[in-house]
Amino acid sequence: MTTTVDSAQSTTDVTDTLGAVIDEVIRPQAASVDREGVFPRPGVDALAAAGLLGLASSTEVGGGGHGMRTVAEVVERLAAECGSTAMVVLMHYAATAVIEAHGPREVRAAIATGGHLTTLAFSEYGSRSHFWSPTGTATATDDGSVRLDARKSWVTSAGEATSYVWSSLPLSGGAGPMTLWLVPADSAGLTVTGDFDGLGLRGNGSRPMTADGLRVPSTAMMAADGAGLDTALGAVLPWFLVLNAAFCLGLADSAVAEAGRHLTATTLTHTGAALRDGPVTRRDFARLMIRTDALRAFLGDTLTALETGRDDAMLRVLQVKALAGETVAEVTDGAMQLCGGSAFRKELGLERRFRDSRAARVMAPTTDALHDFVGRVATGLPLLDEANR
Repeated sequence: MTTTVDSAQSTTDVTDTLGAVIDEVIRPQAASVDREGVFPRPGVDALAAAGLLGLASSTEVGGGGHGMRTVAEVVERLAAECGSTAMVVLMHYAATAVIEAHGPREVRAAIATGGHLTTLAFSEYGSRSHFWSPTGTATATDDGSVRLDARKSWVTSAGEATSYVWSSLPLSGGAGPMTLWLVPADSAGLTVTGDFDGLGLRGNGSRPMTADGLRVPSTAMMAADGAGLDTALGAVLPWFLVLNAAFCLGLADSAVAEAGRHLTATTLTHTGAALRDGPVTRRDFARLMIRTDALRAFLGDTLTALETGRDDAMLRVLQVKALAGETVAEVTDGAMQLCGGSAFRKELGLERRFRDSRAARVMAPTTDALHDFVGRVATGLPLLDEANR
């Protein structure tokens, strides 16, 4: 498993451009996105206009040509400010990885230039977080098109994306566990079938969708019929898991920074001491910082393993989201405790980060599933039983 090393194009412009978008659009809207549970359209549009949604697209089609390391840094910085925006962008990059490998040139070019937001549509009511076992069907029709029928349980950017990387069972009678399709948002028979009023990531538009007699041309198939699981594991999973870890790192790092500011600036009137003056408080704060820095180091090593094609790259990819999900939960919980009653108010933004951080453990593949995957790979077993392939 390898990934593209960042292109010769300097990342300085990316960093500066992202900083401007964060300052001008994303940070000012973060609280209202969370409070009102609205899709962060202004922020997404600003990222698109700045060329940041095309970072992972090939320069051949007008994209930035950047690899996973730069993209991970973008997701990390976005997560520090607005978890909902970061998750929308994360899913866009994960879906882009498939489209870059198997999608039509015109869609790749549209993504590269910021005119196309995409996302993954994998999880289903029937198989829940077991994305590798779709229950939705694909049926060849007399006119040469393909009919898709499915009940997707959670689709980030549902009703907001331009396209969906859609999983199904293979065409009737076909071999293999899964086939992938590129489904345009304006396809007849495709509907958003519910709302999202979640604990965290309240603006990421993660809603159920239904395909009822949806028709796509046979050319909408990405990779071979039945080969969707191999494509998902090879092209999607590394991006999805690594970017999730970057997302968690951004949340954890911003929580530690906010806690540090609060402990430094807050004093006790009757003693004149700052909260940081207590040795137990300093110890607990140091533990949160060390946990966060450890995650940063592990994520960096995972990226290096991918970039250099190291033998343990697959293992690192599986480990990093599991580690990140546990780390961000512990760090945001610890920051809440350190800052006491102040953390329960909206002003610090800690309670929002605490809520957003809960998603990492339950997003497929869940932390429990990843622990099983790591154990399987580490002991020489296949990632999935043959019955699941």
